[in-house]
Amino acid sequence: MNATELDKLCLKLKGTTTDVKWGNDLCYCVGGKMYCVITLEGSPKVCVKVLPEEFTELTERKNVIPAPYVAKYHWVMVENFAALKPGEWKKYVQQSYQLVFDKLPKKVRESISFRQKL
Repeated sequence: MNATELDKLCLKLKGTTTDVKWGNDLCYCVGGKMYCVITLEGSPKVCVKVLPEEFTELTERKNVIPAPYVAKYHWVMVENFAALKPGEWKKYVQQSYQLVFDKLPKKVRESISFRQKL
């Protein structure tokens, strides 16, 4: 996995939009809420939301740390693409998307689902 492949993966998920926040972070959002963030400067670092039971396991790995400011919400920061296998990247990005999507208001979720069917 690399930044280009991650971008393609995220943009395939329905309703995904992008926004640059804090000057150098590319944020992938659904319904206006972030589900994946990648740094644009320096070596790429990626943040995703994970399940509470996965948080500790992942942060015990080399190059995976609790994400600054949002670790209490079970976000991890992957400091090196090699820290996760390609299949794990797909799993965790899609899972992060779903965790965020599921918390959106019903009208927003329905709107995203409706747009996808058109």
